[in-house]
Amino acid sequence: MQRELFMVQKVKCDGCATNIREGLLNLPGIDSVEIEVSTGQVTIQGTQLSREELVGKLAALGYPEV
Repeated sequence: MQRELFMVQKVKCDGCATNIREGLLNLPGIDSVEIEVSTGQVTIQGTQLSREELVGKLAALGYPEV
């Protein structure tokens, strides 16, 4: 299992965390998504993770990487 860590912008509340979690869990190979609202840290675990794809998806959801 792979683990990728991201620092993203614009995470302000639990609703933002839910949007990120739901948006990423729809991608194949993603097993879990954890978001720390206070820091904007997103931790993604799964198999066959593409960092570029994940950065693109986060940006598409409105949460670009710092």
